[in-house]
Amino acid sequence: RMWTKEAIENLRSEIRSLQTALIETAEKHKRTVLPGLTHQQHAQPVSLAHHLLAYFWMLERDWERLGDTYKRTDMMPLGSAAMAGSGFPLDRQMTVNELGFAAPAPNSMDAVSDRDFVVEFISACTLLMTHLSRLSQELINWSMPEFGFVTLDDAYTTGSSIMPQKKNPDVCELIRGRSARLLGNLTAIFALLKALPLAYNRDLQDDKPLLFESFDLTLPSVRLIKAMLETAAFHPSKMASATRGDYSTATDLADYLVRKGSTFREAHELVGRIVRDCLEKKKGLERLTLKELQSFSPLLDEGVLSLLKPITSMSSRTTEGGTAPSSVTTQIRQAKKALKICK
Repeated sequence: RMWTKEAIENLRSEIRSLQTALIETAEKHKRTVLPGLTHQQHAQPVSLAHHLLAYFWMLERDWERLGDTYKRTDMMPLGSAAMAGSGFPLDRQMTVNELGFAAPAPNSMDAVSDRDFVVEFISACTLLMTHLSRLSQELINWSMPEFGFVTLDDAYTTGSSIMPQKKNPDVCELIRGRSARLLGNLTAIFALLKALPLAYNRDLQDDKPLLFESFDLTLPSVRLIKAMLETAAFHPSKMASATRGDYSTATDLADYLVRKGSTFREAHELVGRIVRDCLEKKKGLERLTLKELQSFSPLLDEGVLSLLKPITSMSSRTTEGGTAPSSVTTQIRQAKKALKICK
């Protein structure tokens, strides 16, 4: 349990370092527009800053979760003896104070057989690794030539054994793979405990490889993601180019019609017809003229033209938690407050 305390402190410290790297990158890219995806299809334009900050808040929950895990770890089993307590007049409170625990375990049978703290720690690490795996997959996708959104530093990629042109995102792939190892460890600890009667059983000695490996895989993964982000070269022009002609401002067009008095049902149907017409003509929404737009509805006036540009669409999402630069600035301020690095 003392090891678990130190492991949690180490992990939380590294999470904070990774969050700081995400904030620093986000501050540079509040106006960098890229396609936001749902169902792996272009949905609406978002900023790179907003996209990366989504991972900041995932990591914030991981940081909190690890801290919360320690609260239930901070019970001292010493004095529980084999399982019934001790017949000697031990001062357990003195031992608690000397060893720095919060309190003695209240039940000796539970104290010697409890492995909830192992389950919680591995669970917290598994969810953290799942978040890192998701970010790794995005970096893998973005580094593909078809995307070209990012170039990963050579220190975190490898060449091919036979293809000299290859630059494989191996570190991202290893982190993605190791998240599966964590999930296996979590399943294993649950399976280990599920049918054990009280109190101690020798099966419990197998908790340690699962616990130690989970930490040994998670800690370097957090460090490596941070190093990759700090050395990655993002390509805003490629991101912006990917939003052109992708119809991701169709919702803005529908919203404009609603503000002009249309129902959303009618606006949705009308914009669907406009998009179909554009597809037939192989023309992006942002290239439509006012005359072409008004041929579909007289509600569409000159004010709609700027809204069809991805950067304008992104900048218009000003609600709290939205992707507009002004909202992202507020979000960065909130993130810094969480890290207590406000200036």
